[in-house]
Amino acid sequence: MISELGGQPLIFALNDEFSDGDAERFGDAPLSLSAITGPRQIGFAPDLLPSLLEAEIDCLHLHGIWQYPSRAGRLWMKQTGGAYLISPHGMLDPWITSRGRVKKALARAGYERASWQAATAFHALTNQEAKDIANESGRTDSIIIPNAGPVPAPPTTRARPPEFLYLGRIHPKKNIGALLAAWQDAEEFVMKAGARLTIAGWGDAEHVDPLKSQIDSASATIRFVGPAFGADKEQLLGGSRFLILPSMSEGLPMAVLEAWAHGIPVLKSQECNLPAGFKTGAAIDCGMTAASIGGALREALTMPDMEWLAMSGAASKLARDQFSSESIAGRWAECYLASIEQAHRKVTSS
Repeated sequence: MISELGGQPLIFALNDEFSDGDAERFGDAPLSLSAITGPRQIGFAPDLLPSLLEAEIDCLHLHGIWQYPSRAGRLWMKQTGGAYLISPHGMLDPWITSRGRVKKALARAGYERASWQAATAFHALTNQEAKDIANESGRTDSIIIPNAGPVPAPPTTRARPPEFLYLGRIHPKKNIGALLAAWQDAEEFVMKAGARLTIAGWGDAEHVDPLKSQIDSASATIRFVGPAFGADKEQLLGGSRFLILPSMSEGLPMAVLEAWAHGIPVLKSQECNLPAGFKTGAAIDCGMTAASIGGALREALTMPDMEWLAMSGAASKLARDQFSSESIAGRWAECYLASIEQAHRKVTSS
């Protein structure tokens, strides 16, 4: 989107085992990878700051916090006076900040608070994230811009078979255990509808292995297919009637935007921070308990085709309008230009 707006995106990242595979996702944008020295969790990369300074960029946009790039970003701003934006991407959610308290306390004292106060602005994906940012940093001036969804598929004109899909990371906060319990409790409705639940995702072995064991001993109507990207993901989305995401904590889940772009209604918790889905009829609130998820599943399993098509149309409309790349790109253009002008005025006035 930045390139299409006439800007030049430069990517700076820490080098890890996924860097080579991820590089193609940035297209033609120049990519600078900095080697990590010491513990991976800290992400100390001595070459990062020199690389940033050498690039002579107008605006530095930090994605994610709790690692050394936060300190490098503040030092870059201190030395250049350039615009500095921070997108925590859900990393100031209370569910996240309540874990690893000692490490986060050290990070706050060592570099995060200084980075937060120095930033030209915070970026929040949702109103709830803006509140989380304010609670942690004291900053109440967050710019709220959601993620853009993928290019929408043509609106669906025929109802799909009862295929239910979970798509995302395999992690306790995603609440997949409660989903599996709810699915088994709704077995009578599942069997009557001829439904199937597909779990597609990736994660650490400590989370994936117990999930696979649980699925192996569960209903034959549940399957785990592992990570799904590219054509595999498109095939899953293209054949699904509902996406399910009963998360206990989210920033703004891209899986929901991807589902809406494919005309798929979503069963999701309030913690997914996309209230537009409930307001427009593109989503059903499934809550976070096995009982509430089960109630939403029974509603979805018994939904008439015409009602499903209406929900599908609402999902497609959200993807075309509120979460389109054109709409989001325009908002980012205003944000970047205003931030650069603000930083320039501050430098010239001093």
